[in-house]
Amino acid sequence: MNKKKTVCYWSPFISNVATIKAVINSALSINRYSNQEFESLIIDVFGEWKTNINNETYNLKFYSLNYIAKLFKFSSEGFVKSRLKYIIIFLLSFVSLKKFLIKVKPEFLIIHLITSLPLLLNLIYKFDTKIILRISGKPQMNIFRYMFWKIALKKVHKITFPTMESLDYLKNLKLADENKFELLCDPVFIIKDIGKKKKEPINNPSLKKNDYFLAIGRLTKQKNFIFLIKCFSKLVKDHSDIKLVIIGTGEEKEKINRFIKANNLEQNIILLGYQKNVFKFLKNCKAFILSSLWEDPGFVLIEAMVSDCLVLSSNCPNGPKEIIEKKNGVLFQSNSETDFINKYRYLINLSNIKKKELRINAKKKIKNYSIFHHYQQFQKLLIN
Repeated sequence: MNKKKTVCYWSPFISNVATIKAVINSALSINRYSNQEFESLIIDVFGEWKTNINNETYNLKFYSLNYIAKLFKFSSEGFVKSRLKYIIIFLLSFVSLKKFLIKVKPEFLIIHLITSLPLLLNLIYKFDTKIILRISGKPQMNIFRYMFWKIALKKVHKITFPTMESLDYLKNLKLADENKFELLCDPVFIIKDIGKKKKEPINNPSLKKNDYFLAIGRLTKQKNFIFLIKCFSKLVKDHSDIKLVIIGTGEEKEKINRFIKANNLEQNIILLGYQKNVFKFLKNCKAFILSSLWEDPGFVLIEAMVSDCLVLSSNCPNGPKEIIEKKNGVLFQSNSETDFINKYRYLINLSNIKKKELRINAKKKIKNYSIFHHYQQFQKLLIN
């Protein structure tokens, strides 16, 4: 019997980001659909995975790289603390990751976050492992990253992109051989899991079915929630009972709270914090709103579409406009209050028949983001 080929994932995270779900679902897709040809292994760099993930739900394999679990508890809120934590992880993991690659010799290493370390090791040393770099979002390119990638990407096996806009962006920079570029849809959802989660009750008497609009994401500049709340503060003047629920936590929480109180919006804007199950909220909302300044393509946007939500999204780079079309949702000009309000009014005034058409077309559009379709694409990278 042939030995299984090991596919490892390097993705040390310091906060709740969509990449966590991308790694878990990608690893699950290998275990479920590879017919014993491949097996997945997630590198637990400093205890972030075992501390934060209930593995009884997934039954995945993890490899403890460093015994520094206390680092996970070290605060990473704010720019300075997060960058300090990244540097500590980089320095403490240099030798241990090198030893892992020499000892375990996985066939593939998929790198998602803090990619500079595996890229540097791969550049300096010769390993038997093929590196696949997963681009998520538009890379913030400066002269140092440009020069480093120009050299380091020569030794990677493949570079994957979740959207064509991201792929074209890197292609125009001429940083690597275009033959290494591959479009790989994110593994966003598992249909059976969503069905179960949608059935769970909300247990919040103030949130009734079809009574609120919903936004989900980390409370950061990227998600642009202050902009969204400003728009709702104008809508409140004509609709005093309008309600926006925001799910998520992050460094802008206090800033958002101050704005809500200063504008007497406590009855209209509800911050629920982090919620493990967002699907029960998606199922019952009037519409899902994405106000981000950038996405690639936006996990929660796809989750909303597969949950039968009406969707109102900014046309920010890099992903929403590749998914949202006139027949399955509504786009507004990114960061434009005037266009948001106009498109909001257009959406809520659509006939029930038209709204139903949008929902049906949305579910058809995002079928490529299932974990099964992800594996079908991913497998081609692993056998070529």
